[in-house]
Amino acid sequence: MDRELSLEFVRVTEAAAIACGRLMGKGDKIAADQAAVDAMRTMFDSVNISGTVVIGEGEMDEAPMLYIGETVGAGGMAVDIAVDPLEGTNLVAKGMPGAIAVLAVAPQGGLLHAPDMYMDKIAVGPKAAGKIHIDAPVKENLKAVASALSRKVEDLTVVILDRDRHSRLIKDVRDAGARIKLITDGDVSPVINVGIEGSGIHMLVGSGGAPEGVIAAAALKCLGGDMQGRLLPSDDCEIARAKKMGIGDINKVLTIDDLVHGEDAIFAATAITQGDMLNPVHYFGGGVRTHSIVMRYKSGTVRFVDAIHKLDRKSMIFKRT
Repeated sequence: MDRELSLEFVRVTEAAAIACGRLMGKGDKIAADQAAVDAMRTMFDSVNISGTVVIGEGEMDEAPMLYIGETVGAGGMAVDIAVDPLEGTNLVAKGMPGAIAVLAVAPQGGLLHAPDMYMDKIAVGPKAAGKIHIDAPVKENLKAVASALSRKVEDLTVVILDRDRHSRLIKDVRDAGARIKLITDGDVSPVINVGIEGSGIHMLVGSGGAPEGVIAAAALKCLGGDMQGRLLPSDDCEIARAKKMGIGDINKVLTIDDLVHGEDAIFAATAITQGDMLNPVHYFGGGVRTHSIVMRYKSGTVRFVDAIHKLDRKSMIFKRT
């Protein structure tokens, strides 16, 4: 993919963040999500790609736009697109930190077509790549990560979604001596943090959405980190859905290269609410300021984009409605 596309994809996530950021704290997660979807879909029309949404807002009969299988773009290279126009709908509705607009793009066939179900996940940064396994006891994985980072287990911070299903996992991590950061929603942002040295986050573990797992894997692959996953279908219907989407072995341990194939991928995200490394959307008279991150696997480049947008010179998708 042309490197110039990186900034074009940032423009897409910026549009989604600007559109839904005005609804922060207003208690309406559905309206916030719809604003992000509408803006992201519109902005895709200006990007010179022939994109197919492989991870999006649902099937055609579930979502009017950015549905799985929808084609987007102004024409150009054939690519797969994974989107989450608003990762953290509850976070925006409640005005809480950690919400982002995010996408991942790879050449056609480059992204796993992950069904909408849970996935067990473990993610670490570059220095611990190749040192973990999803089937190993969490205590052993923590020891391996600590050794790779030349730290004690007590110095590690692990991110886990605060869910009842993780009660045993949380106990095991605490018993091993590591620190825990519990999050209420949105496990893509923490995976980015895992991959960036100095963020203070050293591992993410636990189950979350499989589509989000693919998007997070794209970010971590660009950063040189490591991730493994395994689908967790809840019934026969979900197993059938996974097989229909091309996943033959439902129990397979999915490596980062299974989740994101090949030697090229681009990841972009724009903060909506305050993040650990990204500042939230700020509105001011006549304009808005955004803070984004964009990564390209082929070059290894990671850019932070701090942008000021003059709304009187922008298209209507940026303006108050």
